[in-house]
Amino acid sequence: MILIAESGSTKCDWVAINPDGSEHTRFSTMGFNPYFHSASFIEEELVENEAIIKLRAKIAFVYFYGAGASSEGLQDIVKDGLTKVFVNANVRVDHDLLASAYSTYTGEPAITCIIGTGSNSCYFDGNEVSEVVPALAYILGDEGSASYIGKRLVSDFLYKKLPQEMADDFFNTYQLDKDEVITSVYNKPNANVYLASFSRFAGKHMHTTYVQEIIREGFSKFADIHIACFDNCREVPVHFVGSVGSIFQDILLEVLEERGMKLGQILRKPVDGLIKYHLEYLRVLDVYQKQT
Repeated sequence: MILIAESGSTKCDWVAINPDGSEHTRFSTMGFNPYFHSASFIEEELVENEAIIKLRAKIAFVYFYGAGASSEGLQDIVKDGLTKVFVNANVRVDHDLLASAYSTYTGEPAITCIIGTGSNSCYFDGNEVSEVVPALAYILGDEGSASYIGKRLVSDFLYKKLPQEMADDFFNTYQLDKDEVITSVYNKPNANVYLASFSRFAGKHMHTTYVQEIIREGFSKFADIHIACFDNCREVPVHFVGSVGSIFQDILLEVLEERGMKLGQILRKPVDGLIKYHLEYLRVLDVYQKQT
């Protein structure tokens, strides 16, 4: 059996594929990011999952694509954790940016972007994935992402810059004070996910001028940094993967049109397209049959 996983920093979607190509099961776990999670942490979390326990001995191949897995060293952290769980499997780990490129591929070159908990972009010509500018994560970068939006909301709340009605609702919803925020951001793990969690509040108030201005500002920065960096950005479609791009797609379309860029697909979850790519283009079932 083949297991395909697509992991952001917040959530990981898993799909088990039978030898005949049919879907066996799908489930979700927390997201695993080697910047924040060790191999032992990944192992410990997965062996507590009921679906993993039922499947682990039956899996021959694991294809895992994750946020933060952008270098061999970081990929090895995830691979070590997975190998200890799926003891009978050949484990392959790569970046979630590659998963996004695969999931949106329609046979033509395109730019593919992630705007979820974090943000990033790449160009995929059908053979190679290439990047021009790096993703700098939630402190220095992640323009337009959920963590970017959440950081802005929290700071504006503490600075007393939120519109009064929104400020009242924010306080009633989260009951936060400055000390709690500072502790969670600077002294606790997974600060990016913590900040991203507040983006749901932006979704609740998505029709307010304040939220729309934040989203437009974030998307504009993202487009100017992470899309305009490609020489052919106005010649090929620009695909998006992730919840934020999906929820605020009207603003995203406006930002791209203002820059002469062409919006392609918007996928909230890339896992379905990822399965299709593995079966049709990577022909993983052929590999499975040869090696099992």
